[in-house]
Amino acid sequence: MCQKAIYPGTFDPVTFGHIDLIKRATQIFEEVIVAVAANEDKKPLFSLKERVEMLRRATKGIDGIVIDEFDELVVNYARRKKVSVIIRGLRMISDFEYEFQMALTNRKLAKDVETIFLMPSESFSYVSSKLLKEAAKLGADLKGFVPDFVDKALKQRIHHKLK
Repeated sequence: MCQKAIYPGTFDPVTFGHIDLIKRATQIFEEVIVAVAANEDKKPLFSLKERVEMLRRATKGIDGIVIDEFDELVVNYARRKKVSVIIRGLRMISDFEYEFQMALTNRKLAKDVETIFLMPSESFSYVSSKLLKEAAKLGADLKGFVPDFVDKALKQRIHHKLK
């Protein structure tokens, strides 16, 4: 087993696809830092604190992970944490171009930090937080995509925003 890796993302909100990748990563790395990006440019539905708390609840019982937050370049965060591997998820071919571009940019910025791509289970390969937020706005039942408490929080937040 390798040492540590960082799995960064906005996790707005955390999905079963994210949880699947976290579990896969813990089979490869001794410690996985699940790093929640502040990333206000994406205009997250949930606050950084809420996203961190949801991840803690959703991953309770998974050994070998640390939930953290960051508001800087992920390669700078990795260096600060003394981690040389960033994990990124690839769901569909449509993810590849963006993820490839980001990995190459990160490599140019920090040659000492490598990106590794993991694929989720087929049953989660099409799940994205953005799609789920759109579906929730239209009243979809999301229980097969997110933990129950996330489904409730998502519906409450969207209902509150629509008022």
